[in-house]
Formats: sequence, structure tokens, C-alpha cells
Amino acid sequence: MIKFGVIGYGYWGPNLVRNLFETPQTEVVAVSDMRVERLKQVASRYPTVEVTTDFRDLLDNPDIDAIAIATPVHTHYDLALKALQAGKHVIVEKPMTSTSEQGLRLIDEATRRNLTLLVDHTFVYTSAVREIKDIVEAGKLGNVYYYDSTRVNLGLFQHDVDVLWDLAVHDLAIMDYILPDSPCAVAATGINHVKGGTENLAYLTMFFEENVIAHVNVNWLSPVKIRRTLIGGSKQMIVYDDMEPSEKVKIYDKGITLGEDKDNLYKALVGYRSGDMFAPHLDVSEALKVELQHFVDCVETGAEPITGGRAGLQVVRLLESASYSMKHRGKLVELAPDGLCAGVA
Repeated sequence: MIKFGVIGYGYWGPNLVRNLFETPQTEVVAVSDMRVERLKQVASRYPTVEVTTDFRDLLDNPDIDAIAIATPVHTHYDLALKALQAGKHVIVEKPMTSTSEQGLRLIDEATRRNLTLLVDHTFVYTSAVREIKDIVEAGKLGNVYYYDSTRVNLGLFQHDVDVLWDLAVHDLAIMDYILPDSPCAVAATGINHVKGGTENLAYLTMFFEENVIAHVNVNWLSPVKIRRTLIGGSKQMIVYDDMEPSEKVKIYDKGITLGEDKDNLYKALVGYRSGDMFAPHLDVSEALKVELQHFVDCVETGAEPITGGRAGLQVVRLLESASYSMKHRGKLVELAPDGLCAGVA
């Protein structure tokens, strides 16, 4: 039995606590939040759970094995570092940290203390994304040509991060999980419509060595909520729509065929193939519950989580590069093989 302390009971904290209660191998010992009214909700629904306004009470509690952090991004590093230094395994909300330097520090601390560090990239644990990964790895798409995502809605406006760090983070985590290669360059543009706020609309383009391109459109000012991704390959293509109640993943046997008549310049060299559509059956397990079970398994075995510190760091590095590009009106930022961005201090 792994005993948990949860720091933060705002938007995501209640989901964490609920799923921890429903996971047989975990127990919630205590919840910390700075707002007393939120702690009253915890005490009312979970009377066996201790509540406190001081997160240090959780770190000092010898009965707690792991800490789940569901707080604003700018607090992630400090809370996660203190938890690791207190000998606790850590789950931290996305994105892992505000900077890659902070991410490296957390990875080093977790490794040195032989502790599990997992970043809550929840979409990676959905049955839809896991199915897409299997399809790509099996070669059913052929050569991947592009990843094109629209992730827009009205709000929630964040005060400490821009829309890339809030919404595009999901696509970066998904791409890191399902695609065999990492981007070699990024470019981003965006704009802020709220005085004193951060960019609320942005477009992010990523380039890969193997003739692959990715594009992500994120927006807090859309009249409708859209969560749709297209993944095109040389053999098949995928439409992933997270808003669909069923058939979230649809595989289309559509594409192009290239002719080889190079002598006749006026003859169309591109043909079109149109076949059937297939929607695979997906399990209905809640992604967060799958993620928490994976965390438990990693704690018990010492294995590196799918979305461990290194995966979290890759996403933060891409976000840093995208932010730099956006501040310079779409300047192309080249990435080194290790994910570091040239020209970004």
C-alpha cells in the first residue's frame, strides 16, 4: 500500500484524490491547500483524510510515501524538490517545471535518491493515444508525414503560463510518446488580447529531420471546444477526436500514390487512394486511474515511468523554445539532438 499526500485541491486535485481512493494499492493520508473552503470539501467527502493549509505537514509525515502536486506551474519545482528531499516519490502536474534547468535538477534529485518521479501527462495514458502508438509502431501508417492538432476552447485563462504551456503541452507529450523522432526546429507565433495577461492564442510548428512536420493550434478564445488531431502517413491516416463520445480514433485507408513517369511533365504523377474507415474498440478506463496504477508499478519495481522526468524535460525544452520563438515573432529555433535550443540563453 502506497500512502499519498496531495498538495492542491483546486481544479485537478479532486480528480487525483478520487482516483487514488479508487486505486486498491493506494491510500490518501492527507490533503493540503491554502484555501480553507477547499479543505472543508475534502473533510466533508473524505472524513478519514487529514487536511492542512501547510504543505510541509505532508512532507514531515513519516506515514506518507508519495506526494501528488496539483498546483500552479510556478510552484512545481519548489514543491517537487522539497518532496524528493523529504524522501517522497512524486507525481507532478504538467508541465513539470517552468525551466529545463529546474527539470534537470528534479531528475538528478530523484535519481540520486532512487525515487520515482512521474509527470502527469494524462493524455498519454488514454486508451486512444495508446492505440495510436500501437498503430504507429506496427507500421500501419507507413511513413508518418504530419501531426496536425487543434486544441481550442473558451478559457480557462491562466495567470502564470501562456496558452502554449497550458494546452500545447498535451500535444507535445503525445507526440513525444507516439512519434519515433523528436523535432529538430520549432517556430511559434501568438498574441495576447488581455491587458497584463499572457498569450491566449498561438500557433506552433515543429520540423523533423525525416520530412515530417507538426502543427498545433491552441486558443483560449474559441466559441467552441475542439480537441481534434490528424496524423497522416504514407499508408493510412488517423483522425483522433477526443470530444467524440465513442469512436475517438478513426483509421482511414486513404492516401496518395506517386507515379514514376518523369518524362511527361504534363502527366499527373499523383494518384489518390480511397478505402475503408475503421474505428478500433477502446477500453473505457479513466486515464488518470491508468496513470496512477502505472505510478504504483514503477514505485514497486523501480522502472522509469512512461512520462517520467526525462519525458517531462523534453516537453519543457520544447515549450521554452516555442516561447522564445513566439516572443521573437516566429523566429525559427534550431534544436540540438539533446533537445537544447541554440540561441536561447
